[in-house]
Amino acid sequence: MRLAAFAEFGCAALITVAVAISGGSARVAEAAEAPVKIGVLTDLSGFAADSGGAGVVAAVKLAVKDAGGSLLGQPIELVQADTLNKPDSAAQTARRWFEAEGVDAIVGLPVTPVALAVQNVARAQKKVLLINEGASTELTGRQCSPYTVHFADDTNALAAGTARALVEEGGKSWFFVTADFAFGHTMEEAASKVVTELGGHVVGHALHPLNATDYASPLLQAQQSNADVIALANSAGDTINAIKQAAEFTVGRDGRQKLTGLLLFISDVHSLGLDVAQGLFVTTGFYWDENDEARAFAKRFAAEFEGRMPTKAQANAYAEVRHYLAAIAAAKTKAPDAVMEAMRKAPIDYFGKTASLREDGRVLYDVTLYQVKSPTESKAPWDYYKKIRSITAKDAFLPADPQACAFLRK
Repeated sequence: MRLAAFAEFGCAALITVAVAISGGSARVAEAAEAPVKIGVLTDLSGFAADSGGAGVVAAVKLAVKDAGGSLLGQPIELVQADTLNKPDSAAQTARRWFEAEGVDAIVGLPVTPVALAVQNVARAQKKVLLINEGASTELTGRQCSPYTVHFADDTNALAAGTARALVEEGGKSWFFVTADFAFGHTMEEAASKVVTELGGHVVGHALHPLNATDYASPLLQAQQSNADVIALANSAGDTINAIKQAAEFTVGRDGRQKLTGLLLFISDVHSLGLDVAQGLFVTTGFYWDENDEARAFAKRFAAEFEGRMPTKAQANAYAEVRHYLAAIAAAKTKAPDAVMEAMRKAPIDYFGKTASLREDGRVLYDVTLYQVKSPTESKAPWDYYKKIRSITAKDAFLPADPQACAFLRK
């Protein structure tokens, strides 16, 4: 009897252990099927591929590696896709990622229409959006979302920050060469407002179509205006080609007029070469040679990405994803509301500088006005910028606006 009872007990115990092991395996399998999953949605083949593109993917991979590759017992996975610079296509990808593929957050998003389209999807799905490329202030203004983190230098920081610095450096009169679409007009408007508020004046502007091939007429108008500052309120290929033609016409080369690109990446300067780009003024939140922390990151990034120094878009992708992953660890969950709360509470380590996430999604940090060096001033590859002055976050970014951002009024 006792032996039979013991055998019966032993059999039951074995069954219990087997069930426990089976249940544990099921839970492990379940965890493996639900990783922390980040989608990198950037321009992999178009005009913004050099400043973002595969470099953003490399930066995100480095952030995941530095986070240990897993969180909460779950692996961190990445997926990537090309926006094609088409809002409808990018929004469709985002919706599929969120609804069918278990993506927890999306990072990237160059071009304002693309960023706004994907933000609409993320807001509806209550998913985290990490924007390190799109620059519009609308992303934290009228189109704001409680799930957005906007880490890119926005149009106000780029235009108003540059305008304030150059006016205070003596550039009182301005002429704008502006791309004739919403982004260009927004950049010109933001800079003009600061110029006039500080006692300067706008002497004129000339418009050009998007993706123009000839900038001779607007550039010569700018030169003949005798304005202290000629500002290019355009981006990407338009900025690069306008700068090339400005060099041909010696616009901004006589020491009398300053030429500035309101949205310029170090990859643009690299493409142009210092012979052409020298003397340009550039505002940016990140420069790879700014301090020891930025240099250390740049060295690691270059080892992973063809020996190239990171652009601000690529560096911001790294910083943004690192902060997101740290927030998951702090919140002990990847639930979007809890993660966003943790992200707002914690200071951001921005390559040796302090940054913070405001309630409306705007990341605040100081930016810097640089001037592009001449070939004789540059001492090494990618040694392109010399610092002119710092611009505080308060002067660079607009204040939060509850009248514009609806969820701030709740």
